[in-house]
Amino acid sequence: MHSLLLLATVLASGLPDRGIFPEFDAQVSTVIPDGVTVANTWLRVDRAHRIVTLYDGADPLKAYPLAAAPGDPKNALENLPLRPDDRQELARLISPATKIVAAAPPRTEDRDGDGIVDRLDILLGAKKLTHNRARYIERYVSIKYPGGDVPRTEGVCTDTVIRALRNAGIDLQKEVHDDIVRSPRAYPMVEKIDPNINHRRVKTILPWFKRHWIELAAGARRLPGDVVFFDTFPSRPGPDHLGVVADTLGAKGLPTVINNWTDGAVDAEMDLLSWVPVTHHFRAPSPSLAR
Repeated sequence: MHSLLLLATVLASGLPDRGIFPEFDAQVSTVIPDGVTVANTWLRVDRAHRIVTLYDGADPLKAYPLAAAPGDPKNALENLPLRPDDRQELARLISPATKIVAAAPPRTEDRDGDGIVDRLDILLGAKKLTHNRARYIERYVSIKYPGGDVPRTEGVCTDTVIRALRNAGIDLQKEVHDDIVRSPRAYPMVEKIDPNINHRRVKTILPWFKRHWIELAAGARRLPGDVVFFDTFPSRPGPDHLGVVADTLGAKGLPTVINNWTDGAVDAEMDLLSWVPVTHHFRAPSPSLAR
């Protein structure tokens, strides 16, 4: 296991997450991905939400709670009111020259306004699903609109992604429905506009990701909170499965994927990237994060 993973705190995130299934917040912790270098890291200190976020260039890596709003958020790390284990982890990943930006994330990158940037909020939501353990059940269900969901005890692979994004304030039911209404030619597979089911179909939500998220080339680094589409039946054209990239590594050193695999399964982390072909790889946009 990589040394950075060995440094990961076992504490719960302690963050003010406004998302799904809050009863699991205390059971969720995150680790920093492999390959981080001190030369490229910087910190965003958010006084209003009492959060400090570690970045690697434009990529948010981990968010930490602050015990109180810092008097001067531009001060050095030792002056930030962090938990001891969090301070120890951060100390190995920054230097005295590390840039500190005092600002809350813009709402374009924090859709629910809780101070946790969307990419990390999606990861937290996906990890909560592994504690909820919804059973894979494939069926049509009439749900409310917007903000509708099937019973939390059940779901398919799309529901895993829908719920993870909802943890960040992104309602895929409404987003996909509105996009279909605005641009029906982008969704030629839709025979009937139905907000109960359209967003729950793999091939139907693929155009939404293509139109609204960053699509990465094959072989690009996969970061926690990314969404990946898979082809589990090569004899059939196009993707038929998807999940959220997790922050832990599988046996072959690749990130695991939080997904609901098939009949008899529940939401769980699986080592899919080592053997299931990936057709598409997407990342939530964060245009303001360039250093």
